[in-house]
Amino acid sequence: MHLNRRDVLRASLTSLAAASAPFSVATSAPPAGPYSALAPNLDQFAEQYLRSRSAPGMTLVLADRQGTQQVATYGLGDREAAQPVRDSELFQIGSISKSFIALCLLQLHDEGKLDLHKPITDYLPWFRVDMQFGPITAHHLLTHSSGLPGIPSVFPADPAVRHLAAHAPGAHFHYNNMAFELLGHLVWTLDGRELPQALRARILEPLGMSQTEPVITLDMRSRLVKSYSAFFADRPEATSSRLCEAPGTIETSGAGCVSATAKDMGAYVRMLANGGVAPKGRLVSKDSFELFSHAHIVAEEFGPSASYGYGIAVDHLDGHKVIRHTGGMLSFMSSILVDLDEGVGAFASINAMQGYRPTAMTAFAVQQMRAARSKQPLPAVPTIVSPWDLDNASDFVGTHRAPSGATLIIERDGDRIYWRRAQERIALEPAGEPDQFVVVHPDFSRFKLVFTRHNPDDPKSPITEGAWGSDWYVTDRYTGPREFNTPSHWKALVGHYRSQNPWIGSTRVVLRKNQLWLDGAIPLEAQGDLFYLRDEEHSPEWIRFGEIVNGHCMHISYSGETLWRVAAV
Repeated sequence: MHLNRRDVLRASLTSLAAASAPFSVATSAPPAGPYSALAPNLDQFAEQYLRSRSAPGMTLVLADRQGTQQVATYGLGDREAAQPVRDSELFQIGSISKSFIALCLLQLHDEGKLDLHKPITDYLPWFRVDMQFGPITAHHLLTHSSGLPGIPSVFPADPAVRHLAAHAPGAHFHYNNMAFELLGHLVWTLDGRELPQALRARILEPLGMSQTEPVITLDMRSRLVKSYSAFFADRPEATSSRLCEAPGTIETSGAGCVSATAKDMGAYVRMLANGGVAPKGRLVSKDSFELFSHAHIVAEEFGPSASYGYGIAVDHLDGHKVIRHTGGMLSFMSSILVDLDEGVGAFASINAMQGYRPTAMTAFAVQQMRAARSKQPLPAVPTIVSPWDLDNASDFVGTHRAPSGATLIIERDGDRIYWRRAQERIALEPAGEPDQFVVVHPDFSRFKLVFTRHNPDDPKSPITEGAWGSDWYVTDRYTGPREFNTPSHWKALVGHYRSQNPWIGSTRVVLRKNQLWLDGAIPLEAQGDLFYLRDEEHSPEWIRFGEIVNGHCMHISYSGETLWRVAAV
């Protein structure tokens, strides 16, 4: 059944109107059966969750093996006009599209057209790749374990460029959008229909997803909910960032091309909850669904207990096996979670990009559904922890000093921390990575404030260093070197570089201590003429610096994508 909760909650929210837009919730009787009591808890949690993150609106669907059980919309689809989200509006689901690509390929595998362990170049001989560490297969691409960088396009602009693997295929997980762009071309090659037609015929039509669009074009923009992205697109994202309406985009890559309504995503959740069974029969064979949902490789990027299957993460929630994924677009954030043991699942999407995903919403919804089915008391609505609050705020308090004598003073107020500069106290918002913070101040928002512990592998080890861009500070506990020998030519590499490709955007290279850093937070490791990103131990992403003019590098190649120097103002 469908919930159509449209009344605006005014009385209890009047005092909040100045701080955030009015909050709307779809209203009508909840579905009958085991889920009849869920709506109040879900509504309360959704409102608290969106308000705590200053998000405009959200769509949500709950489904089980029997079908879609609940569709709800929350908040605003148009902030300027104060119009609520409509259930007919499309949301871009981002990387959840990867599971659609995986299922298409597993269908082709069932049909005998695809050997998952055959070199990919046997199917796509035009793919320019250096496979010095061994053949890369569809299995490696589906599990993000190819060893290839994930940032560039499948087709480099320079015809002489070949994609470089950094390590043996299958050795390490590294999230890879290029891999699924390539797999979209594999679907096209083996199916004979271009990706939009193949997705519609193989996934959307069998599931009755009649409102879903298989690719994103400007032709369908009027059906999309109005969406929002950061007003300043060249600096770290935060829930506190100013938002503006996002421009229209075109995305036809298998990495993230699907837009859907919540109701249609309910049909997709139902199929997953049924182990690959669609209303008129199996979408993929039982063996292929097992390959899809099998934990092939550890994927800590999705969480400490997560692994990765084929286009989907594999994990556990409260002892139950779940498959899940998130999706981040330029102006959308999405999450899907399906409990395979209980046969229930949820999908949620928010019409803004603020650096996080609504995983808490889908996990809470699934926990509510499980309790309802087993006739257990519904879990209480938890208190939403503000993204600003820390459980270790005291770790950061104190004075850090730069070699120049300048100071970095961090203060605490309850569970929040602040940067004290003269008479001004600047709020610091946790940036999603441990010990990294977005600086909520127009003069200091270009870089995160990054702290380092005495033992970087011990999250309880004391803080000994702080950094903002090229500025470096240490505490009294710091015992390392204070003077460094840096190659003199590295100074020419420092600068702000930008691509007109919105997926690449901007990056700033700074020099700190004896190392170059991307955006002041990602260390670069020199290997020949390449600098490898070392935010992950085995990251295949790299930077190559271009021509030097008047003491400044004029462009860089970021894993094959070109960014050009922005002249200093």
